[in-house]
Amino acid sequence: MDRNTITGLILIFAVFIGFSIYNGSRMNKSYNSVIEVADSLYNAGDLENARAEYINALRFKPNQPEAIARVNEINSALGFGPAASSNDTVNAAQGAAGSQVTQVPVQAVADSGRFGAFGASASGKDEFITLENNKIKLKISTRGGRVFSAEVKDYTTHDSLPLILFSGDSTVFGFNFYTADNKAIQTNDLYFTPVGGETHVTVTDAAGSVALRLLAGKDKYIEFKYTLEPDRYMVDFDVAFKSMEGIIAPNLSSITLDWRMYLPQQEKGRQNEEYYTTIKYKFFQDDVESIRLRQSKDVEKADLPTKLSWVAFQDQFFSSVLVSKDHFLNGTVVSTKTPASEKYIRYYTAEVGVPFNPGTDNNVGMKLYYGPNHISTLKKEGLELDKLIFLGRNIIGWINRFVIIPVFNWLEKYIGSYGLIILILTILIKIILFPLTFKSYQSTAKMQVLKPLVDEIGKKFPKQEDAMKKQQATMDLYKRAGINPMGGCLPMLLQMPILFAMFRFFPVSIELRQEAFLWATDLSTYDSILNLPFKIPIYGDHVSLFTLLMTASTLLTMKMTSSSPGQDQPGMKMMMYMMPVMFMFMLNNFSAGLTYYYFLANVLTYLQNIISKRFIDEKKVLATLEENRKKPLKKSKWQQRLEEAAKQRGIQPPRN
Repeated sequence: MDRNTITGLILIFAVFIGFSIYNGSRMNKSYNSVIEVADSLYNAGDLENARAEYINALRFKPNQPEAIARVNEINSALGFGPAASSNDTVNAAQGAAGSQVTQVPVQAVADSGRFGAFGASASGKDEFITLENNKIKLKISTRGGRVFSAEVKDYTTHDSLPLILFSGDSTVFGFNFYTADNKAIQTNDLYFTPVGGETHVTVTDAAGSVALRLLAGKDKYIEFKYTLEPDRYMVDFDVAFKSMEGIIAPNLSSITLDWRMYLPQQEKGRQNEEYYTTIKYKFFQDDVESIRLRQSKDVEKADLPTKLSWVAFQDQFFSSVLVSKDHFLNGTVVSTKTPASEKYIRYYTAEVGVPFNPGTDNNVGMKLYYGPNHISTLKKEGLELDKLIFLGRNIIGWINRFVIIPVFNWLEKYIGSYGLIILILTILIKIILFPLTFKSYQSTAKMQVLKPLVDEIGKKFPKQEDAMKKQQATMDLYKRAGINPMGGCLPMLLQMPILFAMFRFFPVSIELRQEAFLWATDLSTYDSILNLPFKIPIYGDHVSLFTLLMTASTLLTMKMTSSSPGQDQPGMKMMMYMMPVMFMFMLNNFSAGLTYYYFLANVLTYLQNIISKRFIDEKKVLATLEENRKKPLKKSKWQQRLEEAAKQRGIQPPRN
């Protein structure tokens, strides 16, 4: 790699970073200027024009929670009925931005002309019923009959607050359908009546339930029933459509279940959390798939035209999953970035088709999982929910699931410190792989013995046009000394799946979450010994000591093995030393457990190299070389073809 190439790469990188900063700054300025106008109109009491300006601001930052909340507040103040759901407000903003969506906020006026048989349920009092066990706490709202918030009890956020998967009116969960007289119904905006007078159900020894009904007349209703068992994160969600013939449109064979959620930031490292936040879904009796990780687009959409078993809104360490006890007919899922919000990671929407027979009573069985992405916990629930945790594909996933995780869990039973567990795990891996890598270390050590002789060959053929002769002479030297320079490559390649498996394992291992070791307060995210007053592109705004140690140990290990053929070339050397620096930038925001493991692996590799050198008799290697020099060298077929090709190009092979 020459100077011009390096300069070009640096310039391209600088232009890319500069454009990203400029574009983000321009959008921020546009959004802030419109928000200033909207705020001034709001403070002056001009609510109608303020509402229009807030919606206009959403053109620059769609799904901005503060602007959406203000629009909903104004909707209510202007007498539009209950506040519009967040998806309605977003759609209005997208329509203002010129998109194909032209839906406007719903004006939920409580009259029978708008809601037909459900008119009496269009208004009511927003009350809450609590359903909890020792694992989760659900707050169920009478408005929409939905789970208003879900708290996972055994965990906290990175700043020690209760860990709530979602909360508030920004969450949508309900059925959308048409009545027999062509009225559009969204159960999320209507008021349910609790069955029974309990407002707080605590599950201890036996299962507990909460039921709510959306009334459409005498003995005609839609019932949502939530049932929670002790010591579980899974909730049974059963829906009963009672005497809906003549009320719901008779031509429907399915109804739509609409689920939308703002996913809050739970972890310290936002970038790392964004990498592992996605929507996953399982096709009925088929594979688990997802919207791709590390989403680059602002909006990612997937149409799912076939049957589904479940859909999951997944964070790095926690998930909310909608499971069908039978199957969903089809679905559409959308993941939208919320770059302007420090509180939320993404905005998720899912619409799934639920089988429905309008002529009879219908009972729809579903489940709701609100809990951690813990592999053994998810395995107990079945339906391949453990595949929510992405551990790599093919051999990488196999190594993690059947080797790394069982060993890790076994060590966890006897050792309380996860830093020590990682140390022991690294040592075990190195011991198991040592028979494979020993030959590689020996080959490296022997080549270092011959390095002075290789340098002499370099001086003998200094010109660029003599590169082929130099290569042939070097290979001849190694062969006479009984060294196969490629002999150590295969054992090293066999280690690569382990390295990639660890790269997948540590960032999604909830066991490391909020576990401290040495200066790292949380092994699941980055360790910081210095917070910078500015942000460096890719690198971040902090200095990770484990990442620095990993980089230094990598450079030290590479220095030891720098006698390999071809690595004495200036371009090759520069590339060799640039790679660890590039990884330092990329991994500075990653899990401290991961960079700690790579640091330990480098240190152990260095020690194994030193130990291997002690088994090499330099005099014996040189004696073998001198003895073989006296013998005619038998050429392999490959070498014969190589020399023949060289002759055709006018290059004479070196004499023995």
